[in-house]
Amino acid sequence: MYQKAYVIAEAGCNHMGQMEIAHDLINIAAVFCKADAIKFQKRCPKELLTEEQYNAPHANPQNSYGSTYGEHREYLEFNLEQHAQLKKWCEEMNITYSTSVWDMTSAREIATLNPRFIKIPSACNNNFKMLEWLCDNYGGEIQLSFGMTTHEEEESIVQLFEKKKRNQDLILYNCTSGYPVPFEDVCLLEILRMKEQYGGRVKAIGFSGHHLGIAADIAAYTLGAEYIERHYTLDRTWKGTDHAASLEPDGIRKLKRNLDAVYRSLQYKREEILPIEQVQRQKLKYKKI
Repeated sequence: MYQKAYVIAEAGCNHMGQMEIAHDLINIAAVFCKADAIKFQKRCPKELLTEEQYNAPHANPQNSYGSTYGEHREYLEFNLEQHAQLKKWCEEMNITYSTSVWDMTSAREIATLNPRFIKIPSACNNNFKMLEWLCDNYGGEIQLSFGMTTHEEEESIVQLFEKKKRNQDLILYNCTSGYPVPFEDVCLLEILRMKEQYGGRVKAIGFSGHHLGIAADIAAYTLGAEYIERHYTLDRTWKGTDHAASLEPDGIRKLKRNLDAVYRSLQYKREEILPIEQVQRQKLKYKKI
């Protein structure tokens, strides 16, 4: 049985470090796009990065908000009080607030806000210390992407959640880590593999797409992904590396609309000849003589 798709508009750091833009992202996602949730990011750059990484120049200087990569990441960060404000704004607009956490400090801080779910990005899904802490100290749903992850690593992650008896709070995402991802690398059939291998062991399987357009998301849902997550921005031409691989508001709106339409369509006929067909049958159906 299909459940209605749960659509997450991943704002990430597309607010460009400005609370006013973050507020707009929330309001538009809730009212215009009708998304179910909006997700931000939380990092502690000095914990996450080595000194060399922190002081290195940004790989794409035209997208940098600082003279070093560390300064760039610091510029885009909101503190805990600002995240509390984001959550309050989401509650006022009746849209679920969430955040991806990239390190232990961020996990500890965001857990104090008690969001409905916390996301573990592909880059951090092998941080077992952080995963164990969340299992032991955070009672909400944990969502986790499998981008750039081997099958052996996947199994180790799921076994950790099973050991902690938190596997029924775990949602796994099929994901290819790239910005944007060409269609031949989206690999939607991985959803079937994940459902076969983990479907009975975790709460659900989702799809986190970094591709262009929304066609692949519809297919992902049809293949069994119950949660659909897409990067979201107000303007794909804005400064930053994620904007070009994001959907603008009308893209998120159409994605939600189309997923709802597909949900209503995924059923068997209630009877051999539906009432809507009966009139046409009487008018058009060939009658044997």
